[in-house]
Amino acid sequence: MTETSRELGVGQVGYAFMGAAHSQAWRTAPSFFDLPLAPRLRALCGRDAAAAGAVADRFGWESVETDWRSLVARDDIDLIDICTPGSTHVEIAVAALRAGKHVLCEKPLANTVEEAEQMADAAAEASARGVYAMVGFTYRRTPALSLARQLVTDGRLGTIRHVRAQYLQDWLVDPDTPLSWRLDKAQAGSGALGDIGAHLVDAAHFLTGSTISSVSGVLQTFVDTRPVAGEHGTLGGSGSADAERGPVTVDDAAAFTARFDNGALGVFEATRFATGRKNAMRLEVSGSDGAIAFDFEEMNLLQFYDATEPAETAGFRRIVVTEPTHPYAGAWWPPGHGLGYEHGFTHQVVDLVRAIAAGEQPSPSFADGLAVQRVLAAVEASALDDSRQHRVSQQGEAP
Repeated sequence: MTETSRELGVGQVGYAFMGAAHSQAWRTAPSFFDLPLAPRLRALCGRDAAAAGAVADRFGWESVETDWRSLVARDDIDLIDICTPGSTHVEIAVAALRAGKHVLCEKPLANTVEEAEQMADAAAEASARGVYAMVGFTYRRTPALSLARQLVTDGRLGTIRHVRAQYLQDWLVDPDTPLSWRLDKAQAGSGALGDIGAHLVDAAHFLTGSTISSVSGVLQTFVDTRPVAGEHGTLGGSGSADAERGPVTVDDAAAFTARFDNGALGVFEATRFATGRKNAMRLEVSGSDGAIAFDFEEMNLLQFYDATEPAETAGFRRIVVTEPTHPYAGAWWPPGHGLGYEHGFTHQVVDLVRAIAAGEQPSPSFADGLAVQRVLAAVEASALDDSRQHRVSQQGEAP
C-alpha cells in the first residue's frame, strides 16, 4: 500500500460464516497487495450487539451497529458489504446505492428475478454517478479458474462444446442436522440450487464467455423436516432425533441440462447430499482444440488438455497454479505453497478496490448476478413443469 493511498471506509452487514470470511479479506488484502485505496474497517453491523462486538474485536472493526440503516447513514462509510440472507439483499443494497455507497453483495444476488432486477437497475443508476456494485462470486478468483479463463480467452480450447459442472457437499446427509436459514425458502430463496448451484452458473458464464439460454431441470428434497435449533446455524451441526422438528422448504439437490447461446451444451448438478464430498466444485470445459478440468477440493491444480499436440504425447497436463505469473499467486508465497478457501475473498477485495479507484465497473456486476438469477428461476420453472425445457428470460420478459 502506498503512502498516498486514500481511505475507503467499509461497513459490513453480517458477521457469521460469510461475515468472517469477508472480514478477514478486508483486513488481509492491503498486507499482500498494493492497493490504491486503503480499506478502513469502520463498522460491523449485526442485530446481536454482543455477538457482533466479539467478531468486531477479533477482526479489528472500529465500531458496531445493530441497524443497517444507521450503517448506511454514516458519513465515514464509503462501501457497504452485505453478508446476510438473500431475503435482505434488495432493501439494503438499493438503500446503500441511493445513499451514494459502493456495494459488495454476497451471492446469489437476490431471492427472485424481480428483486435482482431492482438491484441491477439501482446499480446502473448509481454507476452513472461513479458509485459501483459487485456481487460476490468468489470462485472466479481462484487462481486456477482465472488461469482457465485466460486459456479460453486466448483460444487454447477452440470452439466450446461442453460444460460439465458439479457442486457436491454432504453437510445435510444426517437427517438430524438442525434447521438453519439456508433451509428456509423465505430467507434463502432456494436450497442447493441457489446456494451452490449459483456458483456453477456464474463460473460457467465466466469461463465460457457465454450465457445459458435454456434449461431442463429437476429439484428434490430428501428430508422434509429437521430439528429446530435454539440458534439457527450455518453449515453442518448436529441435532436430536426427538427434538421438535420444523419444515424444510427448499431443495436439497438440483440437476439440469442447459444450452448456451454459443451452441454449447451443459450438464449441472448441485447437492448437499453427496456423501463424502465436502466442497467438491468441479468444472470441465471441452472445446475443439482442448479442455480444462478443475475440482475445488484440489484448488491449486488445473488440468489442461491440448488437442493440437501429437497424439502419441497428448494428455491432460497437471498445472500447479502457484507460479508468480499465475493470476493473483505472485502476491502470496513461493511456487508450490498453495492457497486456500479464504484467498478468493481477499482477491475479491483487491479487484473491487482497484476498480473503484479506477472509476471502472467491477466484475461480476449486479447485471451478471441478475443473469445468474434468471437461470435459477428457469430451472425452478422447469422443475415445476415436469422438467420441460424452459428458455431463460431476458431483460423485460417475465421469468
